[in-house]
Amino acid sequence: MTEKEFARLVREQKETIYTVCYMFSDNPDEVSDLFQETLINLWRGFKRFRGDSQVRTYVWRVALNTCISADRKRKRRHASAHGADAGLVDLSASLYEAGAADTKQARLLHDRIARLGMFDRAIVLLWLEDLSYEEIGAIVGISARNVGVRLFRIKEELKNNQ
Repeated sequence: MTEKEFARLVREQKETIYTVCYMFSDNPDEVSDLFQETLINLWRGFKRFRGDSQVRTYVWRVALNTCISADRKRKRRHASAHGADAGLVDLSASLYEAGAADTKQARLLHDRIARLGMFDRAIVLLWLEDLSYEEIGAIVGISARNVGVRLFRIKEELKNNQ
């Protein structure tokens, strides 16, 4: 891939990458770092992209894996610096910040999504982005049917999670 092709890819997929990065941090500096790290991983790994899926699916997967890896590193550093309880890291995502008109409902949804595990949060985020079950499955590494089952359970948890 040439630099020109890569620049085009980044322009086309910038919103996708930022969406994933904001799922893992609401700190603009951290989001920027995650974005840059994702770009590095895309540049390094694109030669291994076989075209078995859409480019967008590949970008989602690289961004998600980059952010998950960075989050694990951050948790390990925090835990070693602050003891055993340090594994509790707030992963609130600012993607769901509400505007003035619907603050209460959006805040409630945001808080409930933030309580989900990382994997379930990723599935919900992808579903909210209107990706198909097949695309979500390809990104997170499960079958489309399993995506449907997990989404059903996640929705029930969100409804019942007070």
